[in-house]
Amino acid sequence: MFLGQYEHTIDDKGRLTIPARYRDLLPDGAYVTQGFDRNLIVLPPALYEQLSKRISSLSLTEPSARLLRRLMFSSAEKVDVDKSGRILIPLFLRQNASLEAAAMVVGSGDFFEIWSPAEWAGQSAKLKDA
Repeated sequence: MFLGQYEHTIDDKGRLTIPARYRDLLPDGAYVTQGFDRNLIVLPPALYEQLSKRISSLSLTEPSARLLRRLMFSSAEKVDVDKSGRILIPLFLRQNASLEAAAMVVGSGDFFEIWSPAEWAGQSAKLKDA
Protein backbone atom coordinates (compact mmCIF):
# COMPACT_ATOMS: atom_id res chain seq x y z
CA MET A 1 0.00 0.00 0.00
CA PHE A 2 1.28 3.47 -0.91
CA LEU A 3 1.30 5.60 2.25
CA GLY A 4 2.85 8.85 3.43
CA GLN A 5 4.28 11.88 1.70
CA TYR A 6 7.82 12.59 0.57
CA GLU A 7 9.57 15.51 -1.07
CA HIS A 8 12.03 14.59 -3.82
CA THR A 9 13.92 16.43 -6.53
CA ILE A 10 13.45 16.07 -10.27
CA ASP A 11 16.70 16.10 -12.23
CA ASP A 12 17.34 17.94 -15.51
CA LYS A 13 16.29 14.89 -17.52
CA GLY A 14 12.93 14.64 -15.74
CA ARG A 15 13.78 11.71 -13.49
CA LEU A 16 12.13 11.49 -10.09
CA THR A 17 13.36 9.23 -7.31
CA ILE A 18 10.59 7.04 -5.95
CA PRO A 19 10.57 6.38 -2.18
CA ALA A 20 12.28 3.09 -1.39
CA ARG A 21 9.15 1.57 0.17
CA TYR A 22 7.19 2.31 -3.04
CA ARG A 23 9.75 0.63 -5.30
CA ASP A 24 9.01 -2.81 -3.89
CA LEU A 25 5.38 -2.35 -4.97
CA LEU A 26 6.40 -1.63 -8.58
CA PRO A 27 8.46 -4.64 -9.73
CA ASP A 28 6.89 -4.41 -13.21
CA GLY A 29 7.05 -0.64 -13.53
CA ALA A 30 4.02 1.63 -13.50
CA TYR A 31 1.79 3.87 -15.56
CA VAL A 32 1.89 7.60 -14.97
CA THR A 33 -0.99 9.72 -16.19
CA GLN A 34 -2.52 13.12 -15.67
CA GLY A 35 -4.48 13.41 -12.45
CA PHE A 36 -7.70 15.25 -11.78
CA ASP A 37 -6.25 18.09 -9.68
CA ARG A 38 -3.20 19.45 -11.55
CA ASN A 39 -1.20 16.44 -10.38
CA LEU A 40 -0.03 13.10 -11.74
CA ILE A 41 -1.26 9.64 -10.81
CA VAL A 42 1.11 6.65 -10.76
CA LEU A 43 -0.60 3.27 -10.98
CA PRO A 44 0.82 -0.26 -10.77
CA PRO A 45 0.19 -2.15 -14.04
CA ALA A 46 -2.59 -4.39 -12.65
CA LEU A 47 -4.55 -1.39 -11.36
CA TYR A 48 -4.02 0.56 -14.59
CA GLU A 49 -5.26 -2.40 -16.64
CA GLN A 50 -8.31 -2.78 -14.39
CA LEU A 51 -9.07 0.94 -14.66
CA SER A 52 -8.52 0.99 -18.43
CA LYS A 53 -10.97 -1.91 -18.92
CA ARG A 54 -13.56 -0.09 -16.86
CA ILE A 55 -13.08 3.16 -18.80
CA SER A 56 -13.17 1.30 -22.12
CA SER A 57 -16.50 -0.23 -21.19
CA LEU A 58 -18.14 3.18 -20.81
CA SER A 59 -20.45 4.33 -23.59
CA LEU A 60 -18.81 6.31 -26.40
CA THR A 61 -22.07 8.24 -26.78
CA GLU A 62 -21.63 9.76 -23.32
CA PRO A 63 -19.60 13.02 -23.52
CA SER A 64 -18.16 12.71 -20.00
CA ALA A 65 -17.03 9.14 -20.76
CA ARG A 66 -15.20 10.35 -23.86
CA LEU A 67 -13.48 13.07 -21.84
CA LEU A 68 -12.40 10.57 -19.20
CA ARG A 69 -11.10 8.23 -21.90
CA ARG A 70 -9.08 11.04 -23.50
CA LEU A 71 -7.71 12.16 -20.14
CA MET A 72 -6.61 8.72 -19.01
CA PHE A 73 -5.25 7.34 -22.28
CA SER A 74 -3.79 10.35 -24.09
CA SER A 75 -1.66 11.33 -21.11
CA ALA A 76 -0.61 7.86 -19.93
CA GLU A 77 2.96 6.59 -20.21
CA LYS A 78 4.45 3.28 -19.12
CA VAL A 79 7.49 3.92 -16.92
CA ASP A 80 10.10 1.64 -15.42
CA VAL A 81 11.96 2.10 -12.16
CA ASP A 82 15.67 2.30 -12.97
CA LYS A 83 18.53 0.85 -10.89
CA SER A 84 18.70 4.10 -8.90
CA GLY A 85 15.00 3.95 -8.02
CA ARG A 86 13.90 6.68 -10.43
CA ILE A 87 11.15 7.01 -13.01
CA LEU A 88 11.31 9.27 -16.05
CA ILE A 89 8.37 11.64 -16.18
CA PRO A 90 7.75 12.86 -19.75
CA LEU A 91 8.03 16.60 -20.30
CA PHE A 92 4.37 17.07 -21.27
CA LEU A 93 3.27 15.50 -17.97
CA ARG A 94 5.75 17.57 -15.95
CA GLN A 95 4.45 20.72 -17.63
CA ASN A 96 0.84 19.73 -17.06
CA ALA A 97 1.44 19.28 -13.33
CA SER A 98 3.74 22.34 -13.04
CA LEU A 99 6.64 20.15 -11.92
CA GLU A 100 10.07 21.71 -12.03
CA ALA A 101 12.94 20.92 -9.66
CA ALA A 102 10.95 19.41 -6.78
CA ALA A 103 7.92 17.19 -6.32
CA MET A 104 5.78 15.81 -3.55
CA VAL A 105 5.19 12.06 -3.78
CA VAL A 106 1.97 11.30 -1.93
CA GLY A 107 0.55 7.88 -1.11
CA SER A 108 -3.08 7.20 -2.02
CA GLY A 109 -3.51 3.57 -1.06
CA ASP A 110 -3.44 1.46 -4.24
CA PHE A 111 -1.54 4.16 -6.17
CA PHE A 112 0.40 7.34 -5.53
CA GLU A 113 0.27 10.91 -6.74
CA ILE A 114 2.94 13.39 -7.74
CA TRP A 115 2.33 17.07 -6.97
CA SER A 116 4.24 20.29 -7.36
CA PRO A 117 5.09 21.54 -3.85
CA ALA A 118 2.90 24.63 -4.37
CA GLU A 119 -0.14 22.63 -5.50
CA TRP A 120 0.37 20.14 -2.66
CA ALA A 121 0.47 23.00 -0.15
CA GLY A 122 -3.00 24.03 -1.35
CA GLN A 123 -4.27 20.46 -1.07
CA SER A 124 -2.67 20.07 2.33
CA ALA A 125 -4.48 23.20 3.57
CA LYS A 126 -7.80 21.74 2.37
CA LEU A 127 -7.05 18.50 4.20
CA LYS A 128 -6.54 20.38 7.46
CA ASP A 129 -10.10 21.74 7.12
CA ALA A 130 -11.62 18.36 6.23
